[in-house]
Amino acid sequence: MLEAAAATIRRGGLVAMPTETVYGLAADATDARAVARIFEAKGRPRFDPLIVHVDRIERALHLTGQWPQAAHQLAEAFWPGPLTIILPRGDSIPDLVTAGLPTVAIRMPAHDWALELIRRADRPLAAPSANRFGHVSPTEARHVVGDLGSSVDLVLDAGPTACGIESTIVMPGEAGSVVLLRPGAITTERLEAVLGRKVAFPPAEPRSRGITAPGMLARHYAPRIPMRMVGLDAEVVYRPPGAGEWGLISPARVQHEGFAVAELLSPDGDMAEAAMRLFGTMRKLEEMSLDGLLAVAAPQGGLGGAINDRLRRASTE
Repeated sequence: MLEAAAATIRRGGLVAMPTETVYGLAADATDARAVARIFEAKGRPRFDPLIVHVDRIERALHLTGQWPQAAHQLAEAFWPGPLTIILPRGDSIPDLVTAGLPTVAIRMPAHDWALELIRRADRPLAAPSANRFGHVSPTEARHVVGDLGSSVDLVLDAGPTACGIESTIVMPGEAGSVVLLRPGAITTERLEAVLGRKVAFPPAEPRSRGITAPGMLARHYAPRIPMRMVGLDAEVVYRPPGAGEWGLISPARVQHEGFAVAELLSPDGDMAEAAMRLFGTMRKLEEMSLDGLLAVAAPQGGLGGAINDRLRRASTE
């Protein structure tokens, strides 16, 4: 199956590949026509850049014009793994991949099938999440088929993904600084432990500045029914007023009343488990013909920050 997938990539086709984060829709990152098929299949706007996946650091070096010390530190610590690094782009990457930006987003996935596909195809792979643009990211192969159907040439089914949320995205800056552009499966605390310094944050909300990396739109990762997000401060969480049946999603235990269904992402309050189950649970509840979803925020530390980022972007209010 992997050899057939590699042949599909080499001839300009699209392959849905498993990674440790979510399923990705992969194409040869050096083939502009193949990359254009990604945007068409997903309905993705072309101003939103893609992440390029590599199987080794040497391949990453060929894609970028610079490799700062901070990138070296982070790649050595977290690759293969759910960390995307934004770097100055080289000449081999088409403008379509980077949305015309002078930078390219690169990561090395921590999944044997993804790495082997890159090796066998002998190509860097542009691979955003394998779903319709703006919808909940796919954590199982059946999610890919449900969203994209026959627009994908081949789907590799390796079962549910391990992390369940997308990669952390960082951009090395001047004098060794690193800016966190998107929280993800690698926590801020882990980044700072490797760097020996605090990571920086962008000066404004994504909606008020241009897109500089994938996954930065204000509304994203959203189910097809209304969704609201509430904080952890209420003693009891109630169904929103008005007619209809609502579902509840909570990363940890919370008292609740009035919901048609309530999903606890982790009985033990384990945010790694909650992150792994988040997108699959959102898809499960949207398929139940509910009138809306209410999501309770996670504790902000560690992976809670990444979970809350996804909940905020999925919310309609």
